[in-house]
Amino acid sequence: MFNKIYENVKEFILSNFSFIIFLIIIIICTFVKLPYQVEMPGGTIDLSNRVKVNGEKVEVDGTFNMAYVSVVQGSIPYLLLGAILPDWDVVKSSDVTYEGETIEEANKRDRLYLEQSKDYAIVTAMDAAGLDYEITDRINYVAYISTEADTTLKIGDDIISCDGTEVMDIQSVKSIINSKNAGDEISFVVLRDGKEKEATAKIYEEDGSLYVGISSITTVDIKSDIDVEINTKLSESGPSGGMMMALMTYNALTKQDLTHGKNIVGTGTINLDGTVGEIGGVKYKLMGAVRKNADVLLVPEGNYEEAMKVKKDKGYDIDIVSVKTLSDVINYLEGL
Repeated sequence: MFNKIYENVKEFILSNFSFIIFLIIIIICTFVKLPYQVEMPGGTIDLSNRVKVNGEKVEVDGTFNMAYVSVVQGSIPYLLLGAILPDWDVVKSSDVTYEGETIEEANKRDRLYLEQSKDYAIVTAMDAAGLDYEITDRINYVAYISTEADTTLKIGDDIISCDGTEVMDIQSVKSIINSKNAGDEISFVVLRDGKEKEATAKIYEEDGSLYVGISSITTVDIKSDIDVEINTKLSESGPSGGMMMALMTYNALTKQDLTHGKNIVGTGTINLDGTVGEIGGVKYKLMGAVRKNADVLLVPEGNYEEAMKVKKDKGYDIDIVSVKTLSDVINYLEGL
């Protein structure tokens, strides 16, 4: 019986050899990922229905939108297209990750950045609207672990205490590190997957300073009589939508319509003091905004020159506005 099966399989392979080889090549080209990614013009995400204040949405005649870059992992077909198409670029995966960091860890870090941006957007919007709130807690997540680190900490750990001292912000960890010597080991209590865990890290010296080889992302808990909710999707990540989330939140809190019926697109990080930070991929975001018929693109000051060059080269008909702070954005839109 087994001999008959073997003969049948052998006959099938021999008679379909060329097709099988072709199929294997197609599978390899399609599914095998190389250490590259392809960046291309993206699109926009409408925030008009993403923000709720006390459970209610605020209607606007136009739209507030975050701009994004489309990114695909480097399979052979995409890499070939990236080499041919003028608006597609092939980028090494190592150029978008930290040293020793995997794509999965980078994605986890970007999700943390999104959560931070949402918190900072609410704080800065409340500040701009003159509303009362209190920051009741600061949560410090491990966002990156360097290749030099000798630690049992993991990316995503919520640092509760360091050497028995409660951690309110990452500066307290730095103070503890600076009170020790290179080679000393410090202990941590962290929240990992909903459970408290113990972890350690060994201090090392580099260029005259002491480190344990981690960086963190801080989110905040906010107490206020006003409940603000910013909804995002699991597929969304990164800090570059911070400014637009802050703008939409301010618009909802003040019950205005700063769109004036226009299609407003923007990009930029937001800091707790309301400053707008530079982002990457502004040319792709501009192209995506134009494809979505945007009237205005708001960009950080550091990205303005590049955006204007692309606009000139492509002959785009869109207003590009440079902003430094959330107040700059509000003042511009109020003047439309």
